[in-house]
Amino acid sequence: MKLLYSLVLAVTAFLVLTGDADGQKRQSGGSTLGDKVQQLVDWNAKKPILRFNGHKFKEYVKSAPRNYSVIVMFTALQPARQCVICRPASDEYTILANSYRYSSSYTNRLFFAMVDFDEGSDVFQSLRLNTAPVFMHFPAKGKAKSGDTMDIQRVGISAEAIAKWVQERTDIQIRIFRPPNYSGTVAVIMLVAFVGGFLYLKRNNLEFLQNKQLWGLLAVLFTFAMVSGQMWNHIRSPPFVHKAQNGGISYFHGSSQGQLVFETYIVMVLNGLVVVGMILLTESGSQSDMRKGKLMAIVGLVFVVVFFSLLLSAFRAKAHGYPYSFLFK
Repeated sequence: MKLLYSLVLAVTAFLVLTGDADGQKRQSGGSTLGDKVQQLVDWNAKKPILRFNGHKFKEYVKSAPRNYSVIVMFTALQPARQCVICRPASDEYTILANSYRYSSSYTNRLFFAMVDFDEGSDVFQSLRLNTAPVFMHFPAKGKAKSGDTMDIQRVGISAEAIAKWVQERTDIQIRIFRPPNYSGTVAVIMLVAFVGGFLYLKRNNLEFLQNKQLWGLLAVLFTFAMVSGQMWNHIRSPPFVHKAQNGGISYFHGSSQGQLVFETYIVMVLNGLVVVGMILLTESGSQSDMRKGKLMAIVGLVFVVVFFSLLLSAFRAKAHGYPYSFLFK
C-alpha cells in the first residue's frame, strides 16, 4: 500500500513539473534548442532555402539558444522593386543551397535562408539595409563581423563565389553541382551545321575564304570581345548593373578591381566606333572623289577623337587619380 501511494505521488509530481515547464515555455514564447534545430531540419528537407519573415528571422536567427550558423540572402524579388540582379543572384544562391543539401558535408550546423523585402521589411530596417541583394553570415556564437557581409561588388554573385565565401566563414566546403545545361552544346552544333552547310553550297566558289577584309573583320570582332572583358564576365559572373549610392542605376563599377556586364558592352561599342573612325581615315585617301574623301576624313577624325575621349573618361572614372583627359572629364 505504501509503495502504491509513493508511486502515485511521484507520478503526480512529474505531471505538475512537466505542466509548469510547458506553461513557462508558452509564456516566454521561446523554443528549446532541440526544437529549433529539428524545425529547421524539417523545413530544409522540403526546401533548400528557408523563407523567413520578420518573426521567423528573429526567432531562428537572432534569438538564443543557437548552435548553428545561418547564411541569409536579403533580396527584393518583386518586379515592382526593380532589382535587376536579384533574380540571377537568387538562382545562383539556390544552386549553392541545393549543392549543400545533397552533399556529404551537409550538417545541422549550417542553414541557408532568404528574407524578401516585401516579407520582412522590418528586418531590413533593423539591419539598416538599403540595397539588395545582400549576403550575410550569422555565426552560431558571437556577433557578426565585417567579413560576415559578402562583398558582391568584388567577387560577384556566382554560386562558386558564394561557396568560397561560406567556406571562409564556416570552414564548410561545398562543391557546386549545376543542373545540366545543353544550350551551349546545341548552339555549337547548330553553328557547325550552318557553316558546314554554307561551305557545301559554296563548294564550287570558295574564293571568299581568301578575302582579307573578311578575316580582318573576324579578327577585330574577336579582339573587341577580349579587350572589353568578356572573359572576366564568364569567369567571375559579375552583375549586369547595380544600384548607385544615390538610388539610381550605375552602369560602371566604381573600382578598377571589378566591372559590370553592361560596362563591357559599352567599352566594346566605344572601341568599335574608334576603329570605324580609323578605317574611314585610312580609306579617305584612296577615294577618287575628293569631296567624298574629305567628308570621310572629317567623319573618321570626329569618331576617333570623340569616342576615344569617352573611353578615356570611363578609365578615369574607374582608375581614381588618373590625371589625363581629353574633351570630357
